[in-house]
Amino acid sequence: MRTYGNWRKSSHSAGGDGDDCVEIAPHPTRIAVRDSKDRARGTLTFPAPVFAAFLEAVKMGSRS
Repeated sequence: MRTYGNWRKSSHSAGGDGDDCVEIAPHPTRIAVRDSKDRARGTLTFPAPVFAAFLEAVKMGSRS
C-alpha cells in the first residue's frame, strides 16, 4: 500500500474548520484524493494527466 504525504485542501473549503472538502496529495505520476471528513475511509488515485484534464473541465464549467 502506497502512502501519500503533503495532503492539502482546496482554498474553497467551506465551514469553520475547513473539513467540508476533499484533499489531494500529488505524486509524480498519480494524484491521490480523499475526503477531509473521513480520511481513514480510503483514497482514490488517478493518473496525473487524467486529473489535470478533470480540473480543466471543472474550471471551464465554472465559467459558463
